[in-house]
Amino acid sequence: MTPFLSAGQAVALSLGRWLARHHMGVTGSVAALMLVAGGGAYALASLAPDASDLPVHQVMQTVQPLALPDVATDSAAALVLYRTDSTRSTDTADTLLKRLGVDDAPAAAFLRSDRIVQQLLLGRQGRQVNVQTQADHSLSQLTARWTTDTEGEFKRLVIERTAQGFTSRIETAPLVATSRLVSGTIRSSLFAAADEIGLPDVVATQMAEIFSGDIDFRRALRKDDRFNLVYEVLEGDGEPLRTGRVLSAEFVNAGKTFQAMWFQAPGQVASGAVAKGGYYTLDGKSLRRAFLSSPVAFSRVSSGFSMRFHPILKQWRAHLGTDFAATTGTPARTVGDGVVEFAGVQNGYGNVIFVKHSNNTETVYAHLSKVMVKRGQNVSQGQTIGLVGSTGWATGPHLHFEVRVGGVQRDPMKMAQQSETVPVPSNLLPQFRLAASQVKVELQAAATLDAARFD
Repeated sequence: MTPFLSAGQAVALSLGRWLARHHMGVTGSVAALMLVAGGGAYALASLAPDASDLPVHQVMQTVQPLALPDVATDSAAALVLYRTDSTRSTDTADTLLKRLGVDDAPAAAFLRSDRIVQQLLLGRQGRQVNVQTQADHSLSQLTARWTTDTEGEFKRLVIERTAQGFTSRIETAPLVATSRLVSGTIRSSLFAAADEIGLPDVVATQMAEIFSGDIDFRRALRKDDRFNLVYEVLEGDGEPLRTGRVLSAEFVNAGKTFQAMWFQAPGQVASGAVAKGGYYTLDGKSLRRAFLSSPVAFSRVSSGFSMRFHPILKQWRAHLGTDFAATTGTPARTVGDGVVEFAGVQNGYGNVIFVKHSNNTETVYAHLSKVMVKRGQNVSQGQTIGLVGSTGWATGPHLHFEVRVGGVQRDPMKMAQQSETVPVPSNLLPQFRLAASQVKVELQAAATLDAARFD
């Protein structure tokens, strides 16, 4: 241990002994010292000058602002507004542009005077229109798109502002087919279920037609029946323009499952032309039967095959046919291949057509507003042979339809269900089975949509 440390320890020891003997006095002295120190600090704080009495110096200096763009002018020049709508049959140049948010008198004048616009846009219902406008709502470009009778194509009308004024041109472009998966549950009706999931009526009708030989969509639907669908949407420039065909479908009716798929063998040729595709069950049986169940596209049945109180004769009579409620002018189609046996006016039937089929079967189409075939003419399944009306003994527009076998009336629905089907040709089975396996995966995916929606 060093001498310096020994001396320090000795001093500390002596100080400790002194504090032990005089600890009470030391405590009081320390407390007094702290009080005096606090009071001194307080006195110093009290003696400081008031802040309001301190001198104030004002310094003035010019600052050069940063160079900023003219926001109002530049944004107006750069801002582009977009809007989409569909044309209406009552549209004029002014009403169409107003609905699209365009305020441009020269543009309206051009639409009123341009021959292409007058022929192909104004007064045409359901054509999709997109516009680009500036911030002042003046028109920069208008584009209208619609499908045509030419398969796989759509038309595009383009109107543009140029330095010399407005121009218009017509272009043709290919449609692009995409697929959509949907799933629905019957709560009250097929079309109510379709509305709930945003399914177009034309697709719902296709599904009813596909399964019409197995399911009576007019009388046999049950609450909580469900369906899964994969269908085509045809797009132009990324915009949906119309629906295509149903690619595959599954319908569960009263606990029984029915499945269907569209099949057309790639490159299949028959008689020098590509053979038509058709709908089949997933095990390869055709859903095209010898007879359709309905002579009109899926619609409400107003009077079935049963006894009824006759609205004109005012008595109960057997109604040996089916009445299909439809508006005047609705196409009436033959339910099977055959030959027109009679086409004209007959008693209470009014305008009526009789078609002779194989196996001593005959079909009757009555109360027509127009007859479109002649006696002896060959007709094919699904062909329009007349238009629905209310001629003869009819209280309103509808189609009275009968099926007769050997002169005896039969229930049309039962006739359709009992008619023959045709399987996939054996040489196409490998391709069909490969396609069917993919369809099963797609329908399972569609089914999960319904489960997710109600979880």
